[in-house]
Amino acid sequence: MVDIEKFADEWGPEKVLQVYDSNTGMKGILIIDNTALGPGKGGIRMTPTVNVEEVFRLARTMTWKCTLAELPFGGAKSGIIANPKKISKEEKMNLIKAFAVALKPFSPSQYIAAPDINTGEEEMAAYALANGSLKSCTGKPADMCVRPGEECGIPHEYGSTGYGVFQATKLAAEHIGIKLKEGTTAIDGFGNVGSFLAKYLSEFGAKIVAISDSKGCIYNPDGLDYEKLKKVKKETRSVINYEPGEVLRYEEIFELPVDILVPASIPDVINEKNVDEIKAKVVVEAANIPVTYESEKRLNKKGVLVIPDFIANAGGVISSYAEYIGENPQRMLQMVEEKIVKNVRLVIEKAEEEKIAPRDAALKIAQKRVKEAMEKRAKVENT
Repeated sequence: MVDIEKFADEWGPEKVLQVYDSNTGMKGILIIDNTALGPGKGGIRMTPTVNVEEVFRLARTMTWKCTLAELPFGGAKSGIIANPKKISKEEKMNLIKAFAVALKPFSPSQYIAAPDINTGEEEMAAYALANGSLKSCTGKPADMCVRPGEECGIPHEYGSTGYGVFQATKLAAEHIGIKLKEGTTAIDGFGNVGSFLAKYLSEFGAKIVAISDSKGCIYNPDGLDYEKLKKVKKETRSVINYEPGEVLRYEEIFELPVDILVPASIPDVINEKNVDEIKAKVVVEAANIPVTYESEKRLNKKGVLVIPDFIANAGGVISSYAEYIGENPQRMLQMVEEKIVKNVRLVIEKAEEEKIAPRDAALKIAQKRVKEAMEKRAKVENT
């Protein structure tokens, strides 16, 4: 039994759903946090440990992320409890289809899905078809259209989240006087977000000195070559086989003497155990909730500029909106750059003006917008 009192507040959640399918063994979670601005938007993650509290934290992040990006979406998130490494591809797809069927009463009317950890465009195609509506999710394959040439999917290869994090990183570095081409950057994670961030940073001419994945960390103070890293990861399944470089334990990436640190993997990787070891001047939160609340406060106190997750990694949901309204990939990337740059600048300026942390500044802006939308909805409902 879920103790909803642990996280319920004036903002939500509106719905906490747990679903089960006896034929496939699918166990799923959906949390629709707040729909004042539109249907809840959020990805489907598939891990063996995903739980209600984690999904709620992510759904709440989506509420703030969508409103800050000025999108007509609310916040939501979902999860399927399964280990993709221990099941076949067919079994995985069956879980996705069963989940899509179970959520038909809510998706797409109140929930629009998207890719997340261990789900991608193939899973979104399966979800949309099983659900019966191509509007039920974004992140679909490029050729999956409602009508030819319109409302097509914007697939993963454009790396919208990583592109947005790149824009946030560039602006944050400039703000504190770091020239991105001269500074040093470490990226925790070389998956969907970290790999594209590395690509865009490399194309810009930035020096990436460390990259980590689940097997460990590769470090070279002279810099790492992105194309070579990509090849090594694909062929050996880990960045630690890159040469030349020093192989470190995964945790050591957080202790390196770098200018910019980007956590782009899983939740809570920066925590009470390692926060005091961080030497970076800028932390850009590419992953969702990668820094614990108390640790982020300590980083702010130390003078580290922290760009919160729901600002930095909003490129993914901006891309989702571009797909939702039928924009092409080029226009999508333009929208990501415009919105990320505008919002990072807005939040940094408000934080400095009011002498508060960037997260507090961002929350003030987001909460004001959501509150106004909730009040407007209440007036309509009462007339």
